[in-house]
Formats: sequence, C-alpha cells, structure tokens
Amino acid sequence: QVQLVESGGGPVQAGGSLRLSCAASVRSFSNYAMGWFRQVPGKERELVARISSAGSIYYEHSVKGRFTISRDNAKSTLSLQMNSLRPEDTAVYYCNIIGRSDYWGQGTKVTVFS
Repeated sequence: QVQLVESGGGPVQAGGSLRLSCAASVRSFSNYAMGWFRQVPGKERELVARISSAGSIYYEHSVKGRFTISRDNAKSTLSLQMNSLRPEDTAVYYCNIIGRSDYWGQGTKVTVFS
C-alpha cells in the first residue's frame, strides 16, 4: 500500500525559495525512481523533476538550474529545493513513483506572487 504525503508549500514572493518534502510509505522505496509533478487548474499534471534509484536526475527545462531534487532512502523521503521562484511556478506539487498514476497524495500548494 502506497501513501505519499507532501508538505512545505505556501505563498512566497517571486525570487524566493521553498523546500518541499514528500514522506513516502512505499515498500522498498530505494528501488523506485521518484518524481515531483505539478498541476495548475485546467492543465495536465506535468513532471518537474525525477530521480532514479541510482541517483540519475532529470529536470524539466523551465526549472533546470533553479530546482534541486534529492532523496533520502533511509528515511523514505523525497525533497525538492526550489530557488528563484517565478509566478509561473505556482501550482499544486505532488510526488509519486515514476510510472505510477493510480494513486496521488493531496499535494502541497505553492503560490508565487510578484
């Protein structure tokens, strides 16, 4: 049974930073590629960043150089450090196992104001 709990969102001024966390109740967490996704109303959920079980990392073009994804396998947690935030980063952010879409946590809302 999978449970994902995202936290760390909130309002932030453009140029500011936030750190998102995901507590994952996932058996054998270290074996899975994990990702951060975001969704704005009226649009599909999009992948922001992913990290493989071996630590290989991918970033969506618009966040490259500003966001940093990391994982702590001992604690089964996934993090997303977000710097130089822009209004267009405003969204609800979710974590999930890459390739899995049957379950999503509640997400954490990020609002970037100018």
